[in-house]
Amino acid sequence: MRKSGKFISAMLVAAMTLSMTACGGDDASASAGDTGAGTAAESQDNSSASAGDTGNGTYKIGILQQLEHPALDAATEGFQDALSDLLGDENVTFDVQNAQGEQANCSSIATTFVSNNYDLILANATTALQCASAATSTIPILGTSVTDYATALDIDDWTGATGTNVSGTSDLAPLDQQEDMLVELFPDAKNVGILYCSAEPNSAYQATKFAEYLEEDGISYKEYTVADSNDIASVVQNAVSEVDVIYIPTDNTMAGNTETINNITLPAKVPVIAGEEGICSGCGVATLSISYYDIGYKAGEMAYEILVNGADISTMEVSYAPNVTKEYNAEICEALGITVPEGYTAIETE
Repeated sequence: MRKSGKFISAMLVAAMTLSMTACGGDDASASAGDTGAGTAAESQDNSSASAGDTGNGTYKIGILQQLEHPALDAATEGFQDALSDLLGDENVTFDVQNAQGEQANCSSIATTFVSNNYDLILANATTALQCASAATSTIPILGTSVTDYATALDIDDWTGATGTNVSGTSDLAPLDQQEDMLVELFPDAKNVGILYCSAEPNSAYQATKFAEYLEEDGISYKEYTVADSNDIASVVQNAVSEVDVIYIPTDNTMAGNTETINNITLPAKVPVIAGEEGICSGCGVATLSISYYDIGYKAGEMAYEILVNGADISTMEVSYAPNVTKEYNAEICEALGITVPEGYTAIETE
């Protein structure tokens, strides 16, 4: 009954793509309130420094994080830990800036990083990557928490590497296995709603692929899209009146509004399958999750190869998370009377 070769197919397509967002940020991560809308990047305390504060022989890294969210925070943390481990704290400084989910802020911060002539830029999430790429064609840019690099950078003939000053890591979990999870937990589901923000191209990519796998299993579906967070309540309210289960891919807009979603889906008793742990912990019943810390750490290792060993970023293939984990939200599952089968791990809550 299962789709032989679906995983291989998904990963081949994933080699044409890459994306979003796992431990909370520390002092090196800027909070949403630290960056004013439309303002230039400002240096962070202690572990961050501007170009003028850097001693000789120290690598200067600009980190542009699209918004404050546990998954993105974890990727940033992993990246910093990797370079600190490999270079030593005394040989690297980070200027960590949070764009508060605003494209104008992303552009302004990226421009400031380029003006400061940083040695490398980490772009955390898709819009951050697009803005950094638009700001410079010479400074190495590593992305992380990006689902599909081909979609994000508008590359048609994807080969696994961009051929430019951009590479990085992807947060794409196998979409066929996510659909398998939905079928495993809800075998009687007849109508599935796919909920995402239409302004996020990587979310649209995931929605399209997930829909293909639903079609292979003969399950009907309907896409429910929002332009921004203002639309979420009304769109979700409409969705729960029409579907049995909702699927939410890795989507920054949805990740920042899980409480709003849960306040509608839980009373309606409509379960949510989520594309990543952060969304699942807020409004989902289960997810096939990657570690955002791990993909951030891998990006840090790639940065080391570029900075120290002279690796050519234009030929560096995008990297994917090495492991995926079946996870469930114990509280929401209990509220909905859902018993998960063997092989699932409960998401840890504070």
